[in-house]
Formats: sequence, structure tokens, C-alpha cells
Amino acid sequence: QVQLVESGGGLVQAGGSLRLSCAASGQTFNRYAVGWFRQAPGKEREFVAAIAWSGGNTNYADSVKGRFTISRDNAKNTVYLQMNSLKPEDTDVYYCAADKWGLAVALQSDYDYWGQGTQVTVSS
Repeated sequence: QVQLVESGGGLVQAGGSLRLSCAASGQTFNRYAVGWFRQAPGKEREFVAAIAWSGGNTNYADSVKGRFTISRDNAKNTVYLQMNSLKPEDTDVYYCAADKWGLAVALQSDYDYWGQGTQVTVSS
């Protein structure tokens, strides 16, 4: 069992930065891949980024490539999403999720555990 808690969301102006954190409980967390997804009201949840269990492989949605960076610190059971050059269209609730297969995949159905989400709002 893995429990995930996101933090770091907030209100930022366009062009600004935020760093989201996904803190996990569970002794085997370092065997899980972790993904970030986001969802706006009335819209489908979409993939943002993922990192493999070792941190050696990452995957990004085209819309965030070059602006967002995913990383992990297995000693701290935490995964980060550094978001730079934020745009109003990045406004969403951001969720982290854990995948027991350990691969940095974009498919939501592969993920076994989900956090409650953190709101990111980017003003123009």
C-alpha cells in the first residue's frame, strides 16, 4: 500500500515557477514509477510527466516539454515537479500517482495509487 500527498500548489503569475512535491508512505516506494497528471473542471485528466523507479527514465507530455522537470529523491520518498515558464493554460488540479511496474508510462490505468491533488492557478 502506498499513500501519496501532493503539496506546493498555489497562485502564480504567467511566466513564474512552482515546485510540486509528492510525498509517499510505504517502504517499497522506491520500486514504483510516479506520474503527474492534471485535470480541469469538466475536462479529462491528462498526463503531464512520469519518472521510472530508478529515476533514470522520464517521460513528458509535449505541452510541458522544456518547461517542466520531474525528479525524485528515494531517500526522502518524494517526487518533485518543477514547473517553469507557467502559462494560464497550466491551471489545473495536479495529481501524483504511483505505478508498481516501475516504468514511466503515460497511461492512467497503469497507475495503482493516487493522491488527492493540489491546485495550481496561473494568472495572466
